[in-house]
Amino acid sequence: MDVSWEEFGWERLGVGVGRRRLPGWDATVGLIAGADSLLLYDTGATLREGAELRAQAQALFGRRVTHIALSHPHFDHVLGTAAFSGAEVYGAVGIERVLTREEMRADAVQQGVPERDAAEAADLLVVPHHAVSGEWTLDLGGRQVLLANVGPGHSGHDLVALVSAGTGSPEVVFCGDLVEESGEPQAGPDAVPSRWPGALDRLLSLGGEQAVYVPGHGAVVDAAFVRAQRDQLAGRFGVS
Repeated sequence: MDVSWEEFGWERLGVGVGRRRLPGWDATVGLIAGADSLLLYDTGATLREGAELRAQAQALFGRRVTHIALSHPHFDHVLGTAAFSGAEVYGAVGIERVLTREEMRADAVQQGVPERDAAEAADLLVVPHHAVSGEWTLDLGGRQVLLANVGPGHSGHDLVALVSAGTGSPEVVFCGDLVEESGEPQAGPDAVPSRWPGALDRLLSLGGEQAVYVPGHGAVVDAAFVRAQRDQLAGRFGVS
């Protein structure tokens, strides 16, 4: 299970756990391997990106992606999902109400995705099959992944994933855009600023002090970074 991640442009985070920073918007995708199944955390901004991720997962582990967790309903994290036929898709409860074709297409085009690529991905937009309202544990075969709905915060529907990276290694927490390292956290029209610091409190309580935290954009960080960003957001939005 300890494969050559770097050969495919991925960063190894532990045995069978890695992530890739996609070009363009520097969005993170995560990949978690069990003995039987593969989980992908986010799917990229286009079907082309999704297809590339699908091929890389197959090359790394010799099998297809079986599970997908969507961190939140923004185009650069969800529009590649249709490239993964047959995968079971998970999202925070209520995400299906805001994953609309026209909104995803328009947002993608506004942010620089070619019109044809945005329309193709939006036409095939996949709504999650499973709604996570609290916590949901997935068994990938000898490895469990905890999906936790810790939002709202960055969006109205923020889902994180926690997994052990192997014996003696810290837990890995995929944070979505609740945490950003490569720039100031972005609060768009669907953000819930008053709840964002509390979402990070819940994230820290799940991951703990020793975990590795993987932002939606940027380099891997530690608990101290997440706590500092939590305090910055609280000050920025006037929340205790």
